[in-house]
Amino acid sequence: MQIFGVDIGGSGIKGAPVDLDRGDLAQERHKVLTPHPATPEGVADGVRQVVEHFEWTGPVGLTFPGVVTGGSTIRTAANVDKSWIDTDARALFSERLGGLPVTVVNDADAAGVAEVSFGAGRDRSGTVILLTFGTGIGSALFVDGVLVPNTELGHLELHGHDAEKRASSKAREDGELTWEHWARRVTKYLAHVEMLFSPELFIIGGGVSRKADKFLHLIEGIRAEIVPAELQNNAGIVGAAMRAAKGN
Repeated sequence: MQIFGVDIGGSGIKGAPVDLDRGDLAQERHKVLTPHPATPEGVADGVRQVVEHFEWTGPVGLTFPGVVTGGSTIRTAANVDKSWIDTDARALFSERLGGLPVTVVNDADAAGVAEVSFGAGRDRSGTVILLTFGTGIGSALFVDGVLVPNTELGHLELHGHDAEKRASSKAREDGELTWEHWARRVTKYLAHVEMLFSPELFIIGGGVSRKADKFLHLIEGIRAEIVPAELQNNAGIVGAAMRAAKGN
């Protein structure tokens, strides 16, 4: 069975049909740049371009980089335009896609659902936290495989700042930090999250998961196991499609 998944990020909008039996992309993904400013209308146009690239006519699952309540209403917009707040995203995207059925979910939650079902969190009990390091830091919290939605742990305060302003992948790039310097920031962030939630496992996702060999070995003093996401930066697409298959 195939369902279309779209992952909306601060820098790019990417999507592809997903094979739900394998938990993997059925075709090579297509990506367009996220418009700046990332307004609802501009992002919706980008999503339409991605979906139309595949001539897709069925259900579509979409991730959003912020809190999504009721499968539709946007409550926060840290890395996109503030006009997203209180937008009915499901109605907006469905209208722009010609009436296709649409499901909207927090981006990190979608990635986490995919990793727990098909990737690094598969068959793991206890508390598992996926953290996506990209434009910001997204989080997905699971207890015995059950998602606690919209945790937004990237906005925990770390040394007087939102953690993602100090430890995201974008912060590393903007600050031209070495991997060693950035790993020290990530270690402090993980130690803070571990103090609050005592997870058995951290899964490191987002685009930086492709470069895990450059920094994971530099993170020390964390009691939880730390592993890279197996689905890497495709996890959001897969998770979005999984949620669309359930219709919520």
